[in-house]
Amino acid sequence: MIEIKNLHHNLLQVERLSIERGHTAVIGPNGSGKTTLLQLCAGIELPNSGTILIGGEPLREQNVGWVSEFPDRNQVFDRVMDEISSPLRFTHTKCDMTDLLVNEIAGRLGIEELLQKSGRQISGGEKALVALATALVSKPALLVLDEVDSHLDRQTTEKIQFILQNCSAPYVIQCTQNMETAAVADHVIFLKNGHIQHFGSPEFVFDSLRDTCFVPFSRRIKL
Repeated sequence: MIEIKNLHHNLLQVERLSIERGHTAVIGPNGSGKTTLLQLCAGIELPNSGTILIGGEPLREQNVGWVSEFPDRNQVFDRVMDEISSPLRFTHTKCDMTDLLVNEIAGRLGIEELLQKSGRQISGGEKALVALATALVSKPALLVLDEVDSHLDRQTTEKIQFILQNCSAPYVIQCTQNMETAAVADHVIFLKNGHIQHFGSPEFVFDSLRDTCFVPFSRRIKL
């Protein structure tokens, strides 16, 4: 279980939240604190106060994968194979095991033909898949994705969602503006003004949004 307690960071304030295993979608209006929450869960930022634990252990002692809305900003190496293998090389995984795991994840994502290419030679959708492969190759306990689907075509978005539904990460936390994506998650967090307004199943959260007449999102919800 992911347990968040007394978390305060800039606008964001979460007194207590427990997230069971599965796929959690984070939704809410712009400026509500979604990206801040995801960056804290990924360990990219440290909170001003409070704790985030996974299975009772501190977040930064866990293996966490991160996929940004803009994959180019996270890219370290030019060649795709080097980029995907980087989390393994940074932890001194043996070369033969690294090659095995990179080819395995590339095969699962259907991007084997990209391995020898430069990141400058591939499309935006392919960059998103490479970033996802990089995040998954080390078999993280938690996978965090910040609106990775916001600039992708429908086919690539559906492919990524299929991968996420079948990935081995016990916890997936995904910020999205796509209500169809949120509707098939196990849990949904609705943030507003830095506070969690609703948390639960998609049906519960979407019904709560309708009851409170939250028009900007309720109009886009498709069940």
